[in-house]
Amino acid sequence: MFNRVVWSSCFLLLCALSTSAQAQPFSAFVFDAQGRPVEGAVLSLAGQAQAKPVAVAVMDQIDKQFSPAVLAVATGTAVSFPNGDDIRHQVYSFSPAKRFELRLYEGTPSEPVIFDRPGLVVLGCNIHDWMLGYVYITDNPWFAVSDEQGRIQLDVPAGHYPSTLWHPALVDMPPIEAGRLEVGAVPIELKLPIAIAAALQPSAPPPTPFADAFRKAAHDAHP
Repeated sequence: MFNRVVWSSCFLLLCALSTSAQAQPFSAFVFDAQGRPVEGAVLSLAGQAQAKPVAVAVMDQIDKQFSPAVLAVATGTAVSFPNGDDIRHQVYSFSPAKRFELRLYEGTPSEPVIFDRPGLVVLGCNIHDWMLGYVYITDNPWFAVSDEQGRIQLDVPAGHYPSTLWHPALVDMPPIEAGRLEVGAVPIELKLPIAIAAALQPSAPPPTPFADAFRKAAHDAHP
């Protein structure tokens, strides 16, 4: 009888521990110093687990803009750069975390780019100077990017986690501390200590004869 009670107690304890360790939805909202929702902010939660790369992440190019403007990935992730436009792009990065160049191309390059070091990578296009994209590479196991409403959603085991926030407006700064967040409670509100007035990506400038001629010459020079 005693053994049966002990085994029953152990079973219930294991079930409780298993339930508490299961990932559950976690929501946060990011606002700027003016109280406006912030799109494109990366929230990262530190933990004992190691970040796991997905098979292939995607950074597209649509209407002469990177899409998404901000992509967050685990260290070691391969990123594909398809060109969804009917013109050619030339994607490059001079960032220390990953230097690379994809020469003028249409469609999808045959090989993705592997981002094997944590850090920030700023993307550009040699032909369209206004195009800017950001790849945020992290070793932390849980991370996500805020949407147009400033909302971030993650599946994280209940607990308290050190956290950081990053946004392109902080491009010359490291991620900022966001405190220890409690997962399993009501949605959390987070603030960036600056005003985010500009869009994530600047608009294309109005066409001019010189700019059109330059882009055509660059396009024709790389068949």
